[in-house]
Amino acid sequence: KTIKKEEEKMAADMSYLKDMPIAILGCGAVGKTMAGDCALAGATVRIWEQEAFKQNFNNLMRTGIKLTGNQFSYYGFERRGVGHVSMVTTDMAEAVKGAGIIVVATVAMAHESIFRQLIPLLEDGQVIHILPDNCGTFVCRKIMRELNCTRKVIVGAWYTAPYGVRIVRRGGVTTNECKVEDRITTIRGAALPHTDTDAFIESAQYIPAFDAIRTGDGFVKGKTVIDINLSNVNPVIHVPGTVLGAAVMQNFDTVLGQDKKNYSLYGFALCPAIAEVQAVFWEEEKALAKAMDVELCTVNYEDFFSRTTMYGKEYMGPDFAVPFEEKYENFYGDGPFDLENRYITEDVPVGCYLIQQLGKKYNVPTPTVDCMIYLANVMIKRDLIAGSKYTLDYLDIDHMTDEQLQKYLHEGEYTPKQ
Repeated sequence: KTIKKEEEKMAADMSYLKDMPIAILGCGAVGKTMAGDCALAGATVRIWEQEAFKQNFNNLMRTGIKLTGNQFSYYGFERRGVGHVSMVTTDMAEAVKGAGIIVVATVAMAHESIFRQLIPLLEDGQVIHILPDNCGTFVCRKIMRELNCTRKVIVGAWYTAPYGVRIVRRGGVTTNECKVEDRITTIRGAALPHTDTDAFIESAQYIPAFDAIRTGDGFVKGKTVIDINLSNVNPVIHVPGTVLGAAVMQNFDTVLGQDKKNYSLYGFALCPAIAEVQAVFWEEEKALAKAMDVELCTVNYEDFFSRTTMYGKEYMGPDFAVPFEEKYENFYGDGPFDLENRYITEDVPVGCYLIQQLGKKYNVPTPTVDCMIYLANVMIKRDLIAGSKYTLDYLDIDHMTDEQLQKYLHEGEYTPKQ
């Protein structure tokens, strides 16, 4: 349940974070928007990006980060303007030294590289926020054990990002304008181990990018990071929508005569038949969560039957839904524009694969998930699973019994491989 104010009073005291710099790792859509949002609110913000992607900075120190867009939110929270960060760097040591909160806002495939750079630099008291988790908490803790890191840090994650956002591109140039279409009003998080979850969620009070959540329905405490990973509905929405809606995407300009740049999975591909597949996909996840004794975010059958899916509830409240019979132009242009997109290349080998593997481990059938993986592999002409490092063994949990895994998730008691 959403944390109540009286419970917040009993939470860990994380007030030491109040005036400490925030380090954002990743200058993509979410990272850049969070940096601008926090800076606009008066926080000291540093943003880091890999050397290979430093073009994402694009004169950022000179121009600042401009927040625009409709910024739809059930409670009307908006923050617009140009935020100026205090540091833009490809030197991670510079970015995280003395920072209180470290936000990891990158694709899952970048996590290991980032954590191998970050962990030797960690300082006691720092709090790592991964958005979304995509198994990042497991990878971080695993590498901490490998590197014998004993720093007293909190490692936690959220099941989604706080925005629906796209970076504006004009004439082939990536700008520093972040077009925020939606701001989430509630978010679900947990830490590894779960004993750190209260402190982790309390630390979110010091991330200004979460202000729409704070003024909305608040933070929700998940039941371990397995809950957070299974509650991430991206694989549920993205994979069936992209796979089963591929004809619309690939025919959008050539046959349908539309401008390809206006394509949107939500605006054009989703339909009642695909919604049925998404709903059954979710039922398989619910069965898995039950077998593992974890909870999930609340998603009902009828929530899939809308152009806004269950995301409509998160951004615009419990009654918000756009019927399939209506156009919803706010989505136009958000893609994906081909199959080589994170909706497939991340959500299949990370999200879907995790569900499939846990299903086998806990004897829970996942035929719909299995089917989506198979079709995605056929359509993209390679085996995304065979090429995925995201095995339970890679996450360091395959060898554990259920009892051992629960102790690790809840208390951080790690059982080594024999």
